[in-house]
Amino acid sequence: MDKFKKVIQFIRELFNEPTNAIFLHKPMFIGNEKKYLLDCIDSTFVSSVGKYVNRIEKDIVEYTGAKYAVATVNGTAALHIALLMAGVNTDDEVITQSLTFIATANAISYCDAKPIFLDVDKNTMGLSPNKLEHFLKKHTKWDSLMSKRLNILTNKHISACVPMHTFGHPCRIGEIIEICNKYNIPVVEDSAESIGSLYKKKMTGTFGKLGIYSFNGNKTMTCGGGGIIITDDEELAKKAKHITTTAKVPHKWEYRHDMIGYNYRMPNINAALACAQLEQLDNFIESKRKLAQSYSEYFNTIGIEFVKEPEKSHSNYWLNTIILRDKKERDEFLKYTNENGIMSRPIWILMNKLEMFKNCQTDELTNSHWLEERIVNIPSSVKI
Repeated sequence: MDKFKKVIQFIRELFNEPTNAIFLHKPMFIGNEKKYLLDCIDSTFVSSVGKYVNRIEKDIVEYTGAKYAVATVNGTAALHIALLMAGVNTDDEVITQSLTFIATANAISYCDAKPIFLDVDKNTMGLSPNKLEHFLKKHTKWDSLMSKRLNILTNKHISACVPMHTFGHPCRIGEIIEICNKYNIPVVEDSAESIGSLYKKKMTGTFGKLGIYSFNGNKTMTCGGGGIIITDDEELAKKAKHITTTAKVPHKWEYRHDMIGYNYRMPNINAALACAQLEQLDNFIESKRKLAQSYSEYFNTIGIEFVKEPEKSHSNYWLNTIILRDKKERDEFLKYTNENGIMSRPIWILMNKLEMFKNCQTDELTNSHWLEERIVNIPSSVKI
């Protein structure tokens, strides 16, 4: 416990907070947020139509290098629509990782599809290209008549692959794209946590057929809720915008809809916040990277492993992460820190352990189980 006490003391000194609770990741509003919000309120356009919705789409395109962006109410909605745009249909299967936030698996389920959970790499905590290729070689076949990749076990169409950039650290997305291209499987990047992160100097979210970001209240940049889809495919972008706006056919007064749609468009009032936050994103990431460096140097002196950005990557360090010796030490650390005003959290329970996904196909998940028992997130807020 003496070592944990020293960790708490270091974190309090780092955040210059000697007594009050220190949260895992609180938002930072120090720019044009109030100005844009007041402008939005004065305009009376606070719902899904307004200049800030259009602006955040334009700004995200400029920031990421993607050709098109479609703003949504949250990251889960963005992922749901991105999967539909990638061609995921009822009774299909979608490859993803078991070590992920529930939204990844939920979005697949919204499409009436079923996840296949594969293992991650230890150093990225993201989908392992090696395990992906092994699964596709051993457990799938190409149906030339249907032009589909089928699961040999279930005879179901594998219609997409969803790698996730865990805690803002890029997975080996380049290799994943190459493998999926070889096996004719579109990639939808779950970049909910990794806005601003780079893999080989290219933004996460821009490698796949589509990618998504989340602007939830605990993300590096936030607008309370909010998410966005990015893609280089003009037709998919147009369809995504149409389907997220209740599939309403433009008309001056008639309410005509030409397909099943969703009320998923980002409200203008949230977009106003998002525009102000995006203006500061690079400064936020610079601050978070400095915080990660301080943590890395400190934990090295006390023998606790700190998770650093993978090779060929530039991470936004959304959540700073340490690896404890085993589950017992992890639980002791979680209990002690939370009882002493320092918010810390474990990584997620593996998706295949949850009741609704317990019958999904998996591989051995060796690294996923190992990480699940040891990973802890510690306070990671922007320090300006």
